[in-house]
Amino acid sequence: MPLNQLLRHPDNCCANLDAWLNGVGGKALAIALNDPATLIPTIKAAGLRGLGGSGFPAYRKWQMVAAQHQFGKRYLICNGNEDEPGTFKDRLLLEESPHQVIEGALITALATHINHIIFYINPHLKRATEILSNAIAQWQQSDYLQQISKALVKELVLKIIPSPGHYIAGEETAAIEAVEGNFPFPRGKPPYPAVAGVHGKPTLVNNIETLANVSHIVRNGAAWFQSLGNGGCSGTKIYCVSGDVSTSGAYELPMGTSLKSLIFQHAGGISDNRKLKAVFTGGPSNSILTADELSLALDFDSLKQHNAALGTGAMIVVAEGNPVIPHIAKYLDFFAAASCGQCPPCTSGTREMAQLTRKIAVGNANKHDFDSLCSLSELLPSSGRCHLVDGAVTLLKSSLEHFPKEYQALINKPFS
Repeated sequence: MPLNQLLRHPDNCCANLDAWLNGVGGKALAIALNDPATLIPTIKAAGLRGLGGSGFPAYRKWQMVAAQHQFGKRYLICNGNEDEPGTFKDRLLLEESPHQVIEGALITALATHINHIIFYINPHLKRATEILSNAIAQWQQSDYLQQISKALVKELVLKIIPSPGHYIAGEETAAIEAVEGNFPFPRGKPPYPAVAGVHGKPTLVNNIETLANVSHIVRNGAAWFQSLGNGGCSGTKIYCVSGDVSTSGAYELPMGTSLKSLIFQHAGGISDNRKLKAVFTGGPSNSILTADELSLALDFDSLKQHNAALGTGAMIVVAEGNPVIPHIAKYLDFFAAASCGQCPPCTSGTREMAQLTRKIAVGNANKHDFDSLCSLSELLPSSGRCHLVDGAVTLLKSSLEHFPKEYQALINKPFS
């Protein structure tokens, strides 16, 4: 079984539409045009989940949008905001294989009666945006969009809208606000986007990696996709590995690959033959894993059972001998800067956590500072409209649990 279905696969990695259609492209779209009613059941049976961080079953979002009885416009936001440290999978997909993403979006539109497809891309991904723009222009010159418009009984529109480039702008309701031309303040729920999203119309928000899988599932079948994963998981996952490893990069592997296999077999092990100290798993907004947890399977459910999360699949590795607290301070600075300012506990809380952790990291803190930091970690969860502050607190509490001695060593006035 080839490990790479999405990345660096010879059939997928082309920016030319004719080359895509002469290979594997177009076949799934033909199936979708012929029998769109089979699409959601196929995605459900395949077990495709949202690969932008939530792991929410993809078919459930699709089903909610398809069930709406409103006439007129419906929107698909193809979420490529990708701004979390250590995450670069969507950029690679857009640069290497834009047509599998576009065809996935077209099939999704047919399944959900959507006629406005918006590619919502981080403006810092300039090369990816240029390649995607050229790829969309090729589809617009083909007769496929006319066929889809006829099937939908309404004109299909494809466009690129740059995201504001902020981390918070990737949250689905913040993305809707940005698409409407507003500042990306996350919205309260309900109503959910499937009911009232862009301009009050039914809206589906899916990550770029999620959409890249769609045409392959429809073409090859649900059982094929299920067979790609490990331990009862479906499909592959793109894991982005960086930090203290011999070979950083993006590795597309079976969903459920172990942390040990990813780091030591595929990423070449810890650099300079050191030992593993910590892994920021799924990006820095999740719990930290240590060397004691190398056997864990990297999938949504397995990590959840260990109070961790897969997130975007980013794995930032720290070797023994390198302090962890400066990393915590750096990522808390990131979250503080990313807070949209809508919820005061998040805005002030993330900033205060970042400042206190920075003081500790440089050895300029005392026990009172540490106690204040611990208090914030208990007071702040669930105090924001979105999950930004929760992610920051999860990171902090995990570091306090795993590395209390490192904190203690940095406090000017030792605590018991």
